[in-house]
Amino acid sequence: MAAYLPALIAERRAAPQEDLLTNLAQAEVDGERFTEEEIIAFVQLLLVAGNETTANLLNNSMLTLAEHPDQLALLRSSQELLPSAIEEVLRYRTPIQFMFRGTRQDVKIGGQTIPKGKRVLAMIGSANRDPKQFPDPDRFQIAREPNPHIAFGHGIHFCLGAPLSRIEARVALTEILGRMQSFELASSEPWEPRDALHVLGPNRLPIRFEAAHRTAGWGS
Repeated sequence: MAAYLPALIAERRAAPQEDLLTNLAQAEVDGERFTEEEIIAFVQLLLVAGNETTANLLNNSMLTLAEHPDQLALLRSSQELLPSAIEEVLRYRTPIQFMFRGTRQDVKIGGQTIPKGKRVLAMIGSANRDPKQFPDPDRFQIAREPNPHIAFGHGIHFCLGAPLSRIEARVALTEILGRMQSFELASSEPWEPRDALHVLGPNRLPIRFEAAHRTAGWGS
């Protein structure tokens, strides 16, 4: 991003277009425009938080439902479970697996003291499989209740885009399930996980599906 964006930012400042990068290049806060470094950081945040997470949520939803045909059948028979199914995918295959945090004061946790000013690696994916919080945590259950996962963070750091991500997932999965009578993983081509540490999802996900007759119901 540091090598790619500066030239584009300069282009947008010289010749504005109707796009987000132009808006960022022209935006002002308290009468001052963003610096090049601030724009690059903002774009990186948008790519990770606004695209990477939702793409992996959709991919993980398809993968997990294909791996659990009983839960897919339950979802098709009880469409009102879609919001709950999305929450369970977020818990079961959390798109962002960890996040860095910094301690502003000494913090005691798990019988240990983390000194002030230290970096902490919060393992979100592990927390979402904590047996103290989730009965039978390694089991995928679309009707799980309660489901206090922290896929979107917690407290003052809770993801601002969480409502949008949930809406996008509902719209996309409703359309997909309406267009596909059935689907399964393509046995001839195994799916590939992302080659990354902090994000979880398939890099490629070959599936085999049967197209549905377009009616109001998912199972028609």
